[in-house]
Amino acid sequence: MNSKERILSAWTGSGYDYPPLTAWCFGFRAPPHLCWRKNGREVSHWYTLRLEHIHTLPEPWDLEDDFNRVRAWQSLGVDDLLDVSVPWGMDPEVHWKDSELPPGGGEAYPVLVREYETPCGRLRHAVRRTGEDLGEGWVVQPFQVPLFEDFNIPRGIQHLVRGPEHVPALGHLYRAPGPAERKAFQAHMQRVAAFAREQGVAVQAWSAFGMDAAVWLMGVEGAIFLAMDQPEAFAELFQILTRADSGRTELAAADPGVDLVVERGWYSSTDLWSPAILDRHLFPHIATLAGIAHRHGKKFGYVMTTGVAALGERLIEAGVDVLYFVDPVQDGLAVEKARELFGGRVTLVGGINSTRFAGGTPESIGRDVRRALEALASTGRFILQPVDALHPDTPWQGVEAVIEAWKGCR
Repeated sequence: MNSKERILSAWTGSGYDYPPLTAWCFGFRAPPHLCWRKNGREVSHWYTLRLEHIHTLPEPWDLEDDFNRVRAWQSLGVDDLLDVSVPWGMDPEVHWKDSELPPGGGEAYPVLVREYETPCGRLRHAVRRTGEDLGEGWVVQPFQVPLFEDFNIPRGIQHLVRGPEHVPALGHLYRAPGPAERKAFQAHMQRVAAFAREQGVAVQAWSAFGMDAAVWLMGVEGAIFLAMDQPEAFAELFQILTRADSGRTELAAADPGVDLVVERGWYSSTDLWSPAILDRHLFPHIATLAGIAHRHGKKFGYVMTTGVAALGERLIEAGVDVLYFVDPVQDGLAVEKARELFGGRVTLVGGINSTRFAGGTPESIGRDVRRALEALASTGRFILQPVDALHPDTPWQGVEAVIEAWKGCR
């Protein structure tokens, strides 16, 4: 089997030769013998175009870099995937202005401001620009206020949506891809699909934000309080998100080069939301998107890093085929328990956590790998992956130990 065949078999349960090993890269510092050069510099930190529309990288990363990362992993016998981020549309009648306010008036930092003019009124988004150095390889805070960005949440002074009166305007800022976005995505996918066929790798498209978008737009407290105190307004907001996410999912699932459609859900667990709120808003939303993917013959994946034991059954009922992640560290979900709850009914990804690599010995890391494979490999629907990514501070020695242990169990 090549990498794509192995991963497709894991997604469908049709029978792999051995469980795939994959690793998402979020600034991972690769060893020198795996690096390449571009424009006179060594590309030593690895990323993925999954991050394209939601993060600012500290250095350039393009599609050719994605291709080189795939080749590098494949040279080690490790499976890899190509990630594509699906664009969204915006009402052409929307206009915005960016500005920066200097420190003062009780604010220790400059404040980045983006003001939107929409057919439904004005929206203002204000975020502190803290400018700290997070270290080599980590994503950086942009010098403007994007619609969606993790930096906006803790640094927000004035979130974009602060009450029911701001919800209608959101429908002009986040909507299904228009003609320009569809054309750009299709052109991008032509290059992706050609490489994927040549190298035998699968392609997964990130097409939906769901609850993550609500938190990006309102902050954690604002989103939760709106859902609890003014549920009809939150329902209207979530309908806007679902319409846009559905349009993005339709575009991705209809493309013949896409194998899996994925929704991110890092902010969608019971750490933030009650099961009742998730049942009302999130799971019908997931069912809608999974239905679109399935109608086009594609699998649907979802990311949930905590609360999987409590919510995994609902995700399966909603139509999720691939569940990122089984995490025995931050979620405390033992691989044996994951097998008991979900084994064979959904493809489980994870089994080990990348934080264990720092300070871990090859022996301890090998034990973690063997435990995960012994529990889940025989289900036919397991992908071994360090949760949830390899970061700039992830030591190569730990990754190497995973690869060796995985090969030893094949």
